[in-house]
Amino acid sequence: MVRGGGVTAMRSALRAAIADAGWDRAPPRDPDDAAASLAILTRLYETGRRDLPLGRLLEGHVDAVQIARRYGSAAQRERLLAALAAGATLGVWNAAMPDGPLLLADGMLDGGKSYASGAGVLTHALVTAQAPDGTRLLLLDLAAVPPAIDRDWWRTTGMQRSETHRVRWTAAAIDDDATIGAADDYAREPFFSGGALRFVAVHAGGIAGLCDRTRDHLVATGRAGDSFQSARLAELFCLSDAAAGIVRRTATDWFDERTDARLVRVAASRLAVADAAERAIAIAQQAVGLAGHFLDHPLSAMLTDLSVYLRQPAPDAQRLRVGAAVASGQLAPSL
Repeated sequence: MVRGGGVTAMRSALRAAIADAGWDRAPPRDPDDAAASLAILTRLYETGRRDLPLGRLLEGHVDAVQIARRYGSAAQRERLLAALAAGATLGVWNAAMPDGPLLLADGMLDGGKSYASGAGVLTHALVTAQAPDGTRLLLLDLAAVPPAIDRDWWRTTGMQRSETHRVRWTAAAIDDDATIGAADDYAREPFFSGGALRFVAVHAGGIAGLCDRTRDHLVATGRAGDSFQSARLAELFCLSDAAAGIVRRTATDWFDERTDARLVRVAASRLAVADAAERAIAIAQQAVGLAGHFLDHPLSAMLTDLSVYLRQPAPDAQRLRVGAAVASGQLAPSL
């Protein structure tokens, strides 16, 4: 993992990651069983383990492709498959611009999106827009309908390479065939809440990446045999292994338990992995010390990228949701 590199480098890296997964020829669809789900999650986990910003964009690509295949017409799916075979890269832009949400009226698009990861990198974006009949999904060819990109806003300590910017359209004409599905399809369950397990898998990969880089540093500096450092490596392994196990179990339970409880289980997995990540960040910093804060150190970017990436929306609301499910008996520990 590196700092910098620019839009062109990330564009190439994303296309390579998609091709390496075989998702240009056989794009991911909604999995039918645990094995298919774990195949997708494992790919996202391993990508996050190497490069969290790339993992973020690859997860967004999977999300957009699955949504378009789920709700699109036969003709739209056919066009999508052709575009993906030609190297298209997709993402989902849902967060509204505070001072100007995205509006669709009379075939014209006005307004913007915040937190548009991959802006300037992606070829297509699946965006949500407010229309007279509800929230609509639009699959936009960004070469045909390019937004204005505000690159001055994304000044964060980590995840800079995810190219997460603000974008805006002004009186952009939209073809009817850009509209995917029906009004309010985007937030339909169980896909909306259940899909969070994808980014949880990337987070879990980031914890494994911390373990990898901390181990490599301690071995290279001859400090791995120190008893305190050995204890830290043991804890990092346990945190990494537990996070991966939570993702795996949640993915398996998804198909065994077809009730609303599986949605809360995804929320619980998100909380557990986030807590493990916070602890792993502290342990890695203690183990490597000041060296891990030098910009050219392999651990540095992983520390800051994971810290930023964990700040997904509304973690406290998810914690309350899980607590209520435990109180009601909907969730209970089991082996």
